[in-house]
Amino acid sequence: MNREELGNIMTVRTKPAALLVAQSNGHRDDEGESKMEPQVGLEFDSAEEAQEFYSCYATQVGFKIRIGQLYRSRVDGSVISRRFVCSKEGFQTNSRTGCPAFIRVQKVDSGKWVLANIKKEHNHEFEASGEICPPRIQRKSFPTPRSSVGGASRTGIRSHEDDSPSDIVDIKRLKKEEMDAAGGPVGEPYKGLEFNSANDAYKFYYTYAANIGFRIRIGQLFRSKHDGSITSRRFVCSKEGHQHPSRVGCGAYMRIQRQESGRWVVDRLQKEHNHEFETPTDPSRLVSVASKGYNREEGSSVLENLDLVETNGGLSLVKRVRESNIGSDWYNVLLDYFQSRQAEDTGFFYAVEMREGKGMNIFWADARSRFSCSQFGDAIVFDTTYRRGSYCLPFASFVGVNHHRQPVLLGCAVIAEESEESFTWIFQAWARSMSGCRPVSIIADQDRPIQQSIAQVFPGTHHRFSAWQILAKEQENLGALLSMDTEFKFEYETCIFQSQTASEFDSAWNMLMNKYNLRENTWFKEMYRMRKSWVPLHIKGTFFAGIPVDGSLKSYFGTLLSAQTPLNEFIVRYEKALEQRREEERKEDFNSFNLQAVLHTKDPIEEQCRRLYTITMFKVFQKELLECYSYVGIKINVEGAISRYLVQKCGNGDERNTVAFNASTLNISCSCKMFEFEGVLCRHALKVFQIMNIRELPSRYILHRWSKNAKYGILRDADSGGGSQDFKALMMWSLREEARNYIEAGAASLERYKLAFEIMQEGRRNLCWQN
Repeated sequence: MNREELGNIMTVRTKPAALLVAQSNGHRDDEGESKMEPQVGLEFDSAEEAQEFYSCYATQVGFKIRIGQLYRSRVDGSVISRRFVCSKEGFQTNSRTGCPAFIRVQKVDSGKWVLANIKKEHNHEFEASGEICPPRIQRKSFPTPRSSVGGASRTGIRSHEDDSPSDIVDIKRLKKEEMDAAGGPVGEPYKGLEFNSANDAYKFYYTYAANIGFRIRIGQLFRSKHDGSITSRRFVCSKEGHQHPSRVGCGAYMRIQRQESGRWVVDRLQKEHNHEFETPTDPSRLVSVASKGYNREEGSSVLENLDLVETNGGLSLVKRVRESNIGSDWYNVLLDYFQSRQAEDTGFFYAVEMREGKGMNIFWADARSRFSCSQFGDAIVFDTTYRRGSYCLPFASFVGVNHHRQPVLLGCAVIAEESEESFTWIFQAWARSMSGCRPVSIIADQDRPIQQSIAQVFPGTHHRFSAWQILAKEQENLGALLSMDTEFKFEYETCIFQSQTASEFDSAWNMLMNKYNLRENTWFKEMYRMRKSWVPLHIKGTFFAGIPVDGSLKSYFGTLLSAQTPLNEFIVRYEKALEQRREEERKEDFNSFNLQAVLHTKDPIEEQCRRLYTITMFKVFQKELLECYSYVGIKINVEGAISRYLVQKCGNGDERNTVAFNASTLNISCSCKMFEFEGVLCRHALKVFQIMNIRELPSRYILHRWSKNAKYGILRDADSGGGSQDFKALMMWSLREEARNYIEAGAASLERYKLAFEIMQEGRRNLCWQN
């Protein structure tokens, strides 16, 4: 579409008015120029046409636009609404001012797009206005390919076996003649588009991208679990991800799937970009892709580490080097902060990874976090919230659960680039700062680099996938099925959340696969293989400090650190969040030592637990104790000293749990696994204790980490903290924290100061007299 077409042909419709020509739809200024004024109700044939209209309006007024947020249908996943915003929207770069101007177009039943919302006011000065220019997106015709039949499959499992020629994206040379032949008149990709080989698909998408005004990279590939052959490939926009400052997390991509016929079909497509396009490029300018061929056995790893870059007037695929996604100014600010903190806090730890003289990953933890890890480092969350949006800083945190069920900070990191090397370095730095602590469990994202790093640094630690990511994967792969087929949704959720045993889960899973013809669906295959990292049945047997399976721990920093937090405010907001959280913890400590929860029974066990637990944890226990009175226990068999009971709720035969009780050792275990998962005895076990007339809980069933003394006064055995030096550090951190509270109380007035000083002197003399 050229300028003349835009001015004379593109019609802008108002719903339901008759057609209006764009030139006659605006206002005419004193010099006779026509301005197209956007207004609610304008109608377009497509979202792209609306974008072109808004872009030309912006050019006349004196600003630029970007593609903003899109919204998809819950039914079929199609785009139903789009926002086009001023280029100065947001705060991701210094040039942006958070401008609120935008238009939003909505797709209606007729297939047209109607301008539904508009905000014309800007918060910045305009540039010199220009003439209506040709739109960036120039469409050309392309021969219609054959439609595709057959399903697609994928799996994340890779193999080093040879691939068939059609699998390979040729990394030798894509000659000018080949690109000309593949390009020709360029058409738009669409679902169902077929190619003879993956190479042809790559050349087509490259040519399309060059004509539109963006560049591409070879993205993720997937291999068959059975023979290792490539079953799926993704080609992505070069601005995908956040590994480099030039990348903005663009979601545009084209995915191709290999069919049984050997041909490749486009099965997934995302055309929308979140950045401005460049000047369209002639695809025939492509230079040699690489000077040599590549070893097919190493093909998968090579392809995943290639970038498309401009060289000598053309585009080349070159191997990616490790680059930092952290702005250079951040290193100076953080290092200055670390040095000042270390002067105040002798237990403050920080580390910076250096690579070829350049700063890469950063890790730090203060003495309070290091001591907290000694008590609450058994179950941790590696929080990478920054990955869900365009954050100024790739900031991650290690968070645990304290004895009040509050989030407690166990360390922070800034991630240079999302690779296995980066995550491994960060996990090793955390373990080193925590005197070699190895968590029982860790909640982190599902991505393969993170999985491999956890397996390497924390062998034996149970890695559970982040709930938000599991939901996102389900929506991506099952969204349409879950929303359109209520029976499938019910059976799927019953299988995942209601299965009590491994055999019960396998049976329900196999039924789903057979009934809905999903046996060959590779997403299901892969998720079944990794079931121990996300299915509740396999998670609840491991200690996760009660962090819900279908949720996550409350964000430690909340809204104080957001995607738009600028450099000059980061440290202030970080310390403010730290102080708020620690003040909340101090209040709960005070309440637990000075207030008492109300008892609801005369059971000695309730009094015992009130005396030991924090108030928060006592309420958790008390709820289970009160519930156990509405349950009955029936002895079903006896094997030596071990008796087994069937415990179920009165009048509810569906809820059944089996409890095993050893009369000689007083060991007890329940099939619900609440104690293993949460560290608090369940109602079923407490019912059996009542039946056996146990008047006091064995100490092993009241975890020290949930007690009032979890932080102060009592440390775990020296062996659990490592060597004697490590144990000495724990004692020093504990005394330092108690001393800080003592000093604050003693400095409140002159009288308190005198008393505090006398007590301190007397205490020091008593310590010196000890052998």
